[in-house]
Amino acid sequence: MSEDIKTKIQNYRTAPFDSRFPNQNQTRNCWQNYLDFYRCEKAMNKKGGDVSVCQWYKHVYKSLCPLSWVSTWDERRVEDTFPGKI
Repeated sequence: MSEDIKTKIQNYRTAPFDSRFPNQNQTRNCWQNYLDFYRCEKAMNKKGGDVSVCQWYKHVYKSLCPLSWVSTWDERRVEDTFPGKI
């Protein structure tokens, strides 16, 4: 299964349709994929698993989110003032 995910990541172009976010506004989709990436990374590190399976979320949030938002969220995570639950 890991190879299947790696193949999907290599062939990745843009964020696919996500039925959880059917509307034109993709702000929540951006936020959720950012959280999902860091939650996945945290869980995989805790289990000693391969974090490359989490890259899908990173590719999606990088294609949906403005760079200024991502940099602000990254700064807040480092400062432990990030509002999301990771």
